[in-house]
Amino acid sequence: MTVPNTPPVNAALPDTAGRHEPVIQVSDLQKTYRDGWFRRRKIQALRKVSLEVGRGEIFGLLGPNGAGKTTLIKILLGIVHKTAGEARLLGQPAGRRIGRKRVGYLPEGHRIPRHLTGNTALEYYGSLSGMSVADTRRRRAELLDMVGLSDWGRTVVTKYSKGMLQRLGLAQAMLHEPDVLVLDEPTDGVDPVGRSEIRQVLNVLKDRGKTIFLNSHLLQEIELVCDQVAILFQGEVLKVGPVEEVTDLTEAGSSEITLELEGDGETIAGLLPETVGSRDQTGETRWRVTIASLNQDGIDSLVDQLRTAGISIATITRQKLTLEEAFLRLVRGASGDES
Repeated sequence: MTVPNTPPVNAALPDTAGRHEPVIQVSDLQKTYRDGWFRRRKIQALRKVSLEVGRGEIFGLLGPNGAGKTTLIKILLGIVHKTAGEARLLGQPAGRRIGRKRVGYLPEGHRIPRHLTGNTALEYYGSLSGMSVADTRRRRAELLDMVGLSDWGRTVVTKYSKGMLQRLGLAQAMLHEPDVLVLDEPTDGVDPVGRSEIRQVLNVLKDRGKTIFLNSHLLQEIELVCDQVAILFQGEVLKVGPVEEVTDLTEAGSSEITLELEGDGETIAGLLPETVGSRDQTGETRWRVTIASLNQDGIDSLVDQLRTAGISIATITRQKLTLEEAFLRLVRGASGDES
């Protein structure tokens, strides 16, 4: 796979001044399904969902099965109609043809006709996007190279692995040079090396000003590539914001911190009984301690005590959750399961 570091010479440069322009806007969005023929019970798939995605962002949508992620994507693409609220895509009401033409979509579990090769598959999808065969052939070599399939263009897709089919699906989503990419589980079935290479492709697209709306159950992937995330649970947004905010351990003004200290071990142990000693590369002894549920006033007071006692503070680190840990904590809290 070759991932270009810069756009082609004939490519339009991204308008960085418009980088914060909202591309996806969702406000109080609701969707209610009805189940059954006679006693039709209501199923609320989305409950007043609000979020915003800026131009040039990689935005991750997270949630357990049944959270409403796929419903939200389908409303944005015009496949499903909303019940209430507002959803806008590229400045147009969601579902408008003028907006959809500027979107590339990779659905979960996509299927490519078995008789096609990598090359003819792109010609087929290009025709669905209104592209000429000549335009598709002009684009396909670069795209197949970007997704690591440059040697597989003439091979029938029945010989592709699941991960290779995902890569080809990503190539078809980029084929008509869309402004927005909506990717539903893009790394499903892709090996770790392939996932790393796809992340590189997504970052190149972001640098070109493309907006990427990403749904994945691989939270480590989301954490590595996304600027912002939204966590959905039972149709509601539990949290939305930059990854570093979502993973911040701070709760109600409290935080877990880790200190590395230098000085007399007995003095440190007297102040902080849970201290653990270790030697660094210079042979000097450093003392390490982690303290939970300490607010900023408590941190300031502790620092004052240590300095008064002649203890040097080498490092002080505020602990954060991984995105997976933050996700599980939020979902368990919303479901009433604090275990």
